[in-house]
Amino acid sequence: MGSASRLISFRESLLRWFRAHRRDLPWRRTRDPYRIWLAEIMLQQTRVAAVIPFYEHFLDRLPSIQALAAAPESEVLRLWSGLGYYTRARNLHRAAREIVSRFKGRFPTTPEEALSLPGIGRYTAAAVLSMACGEPLAVLDGNVARVLARLGAVRGDLRSPRRWDELQRRAQLLLAPESPGEWNQAMMELGATVCTPRRPSCRLCPLARFCRTRARGLTSAIPGKRRKLAPVRIEVAAALLLDPGGRTLLLRPDLSRDADRQGGAGELARVFSRLWQFPAVVVRGKARPKESAARTALRTHLRGRLGLPEVARLPCTPLEAARHSVTFRQITLRPYLYHVPRIPRLPGARFAPLGDLGHLPVSGATRKLARLALAELSARA
Repeated sequence: MGSASRLISFRESLLRWFRAHRRDLPWRRTRDPYRIWLAEIMLQQTRVAAVIPFYEHFLDRLPSIQALAAAPESEVLRLWSGLGYYTRARNLHRAAREIVSRFKGRFPTTPEEALSLPGIGRYTAAAVLSMACGEPLAVLDGNVARVLARLGAVRGDLRSPRRWDELQRRAQLLLAPESPGEWNQAMMELGATVCTPRRPSCRLCPLARFCRTRARGLTSAIPGKRRKLAPVRIEVAAALLLDPGGRTLLLRPDLSRDADRQGGAGELARVFSRLWQFPAVVVRGKARPKESAARTALRTHLRGRLGLPEVARLPCTPLEAARHSVTFRQITLRPYLYHVPRIPRLPGARFAPLGDLGHLPVSGATRKLARLALAELSARA
């Protein structure tokens, strides 16, 4: 950054801009570590607009660390349902219980203690401790990394370990020590609203005169493209059982595991986030004559794995397929609607109205399947 006076000017420029243009977000109106921590976990891989209603509803039901720790996991997952990436919710719940048992219900105040909790890494620890406690710890996420890369004209994949470590050191050097929480929010805000991945608004940027990338005309080239994992395509067949009262069958993850030895159980767990789901199976192998591979796999699963031969023999209606994605996995959901005289009883299974699954923790994939069945039933009515 050069001289001390230039660094001071750099910091003042960004903070002045942030104070004038910051978005009014609910987690910016508090210094409660719990509320800031919850927001940071929800915001991981999720857009701000999508997070706000979940954040407010979650706090209405679980307003403190103690309330979160005392809640059953099923309630935490239900409140999280629809937000995705459910490991975040499970780790949040586990961490709250550890905070109650190890830290007397108060969020830890040192990085070492915070990092010892489930689901809390370097970024989250720095975010919560800087914003809630004023600890001089710089955050580094995708938005901040992009801002730093453009300021310093850093080429290449920013997520490579060597570059990421260098960006972390640079973030710490630039941090305004007298207002670390505000500084971190300003850096993230700049990356989210001005220094965006494509077509950054350089004319509106408070740091334009400090930016090497802009000076060199390299805005479209920096940051470099990130290496992406090749997409994995998965096909899942699901059985939606419907009785005359409109109820359907949902299984716990341990009841819905695919018997395939090549990872079907793990794939289903990722598709349905280890939440309540319809009976389902990963489609593999060849189809029987005059029958789709998905239907064949599902019949075999119902008859063998779940022990429901009477359901497997029933006629069923194939519904419109749906696309779903989880990280780099591209999933085709193939639902089949079975009208049954009564829902079969399986240990640990649940009956629920097909049109009202909101009282159970279910994933986006399960919701999609339910909507397809409801649309079919509505079209018939």
